Amino acid sequence: MNLLLTKRALHLAGFVVCVGMMGYALYSQYVDGLDPCPLCIFQRVALVAVAVVFLAGVVYVARGWGKYIHALFFVLAAGAGVAVAGRHVYLQSLPPGEAPACSMMSLDFMLGSFPLLEVLQRVFTGSGECAEIDWQFLGLSMPAWVLIWFVILGVAGIFNTLRDDSR
Repeated sequence: MNLLLTKRALHLAGFVVCVGMMGYALYSQYVDGLDPCPLCIFQRVALVAVAVVFLAGVVYVARGWGKYIHALFFVLAAGAGVAVAGRHVYLQSLPPGEAPACSMMSLDFMLGSFPLLEVLQRVFTGSGECAEIDWQFLGLSMPAWVLIWFVILGVAGIFNTLRDDSR
C-alpha cells in the first residue's frame, strides 16, 4: 500500500509540474505580453494532455496490462510534445532568412477555416513567426526548455507507471 501512495504522490508531482508550466506560460502571455505562436499553442495542448495522464495516475493506479496502456498514453502525449517542441527549436536554430515564411493567418482563423490536418500541415511547414526568440533562460529559449521538460516528464511518467508494485 505504501508503494501505491508513492506512485500516486509521484504522479501528483508530475501533474503539479505541468500545472506550474502552464501557469507560467499564461503569465508570460498575459503579464509579460509574449503572445504564443501556433507551435507554442500546440505545445500547451500537449502539456495539458500530459497533465491529464498524470492526473489519471493519481486517481487510479493501473495494474497488470492497464499499466502498459497508461504508459502508452504518456508516450503519446509527451511524444507529441517532444515533436512539436523539437520542430519549434529547429525553426529557431535556422539562420536568419532561412525560416519558412510567416503565415498571415492566425491560428484561430485557420482552425475555423480548414480541416485540422491541413492546419497542422500549414503550422509545421510555414511558421516563420515561430522562429523568433523572445525569451531565454540560461541561453535556452522557452521551446528548448519545454522540450527538455517533455522528455523528463514523459520518462518519469512511464517509469513511475511501469515500475514493479508487487513488493
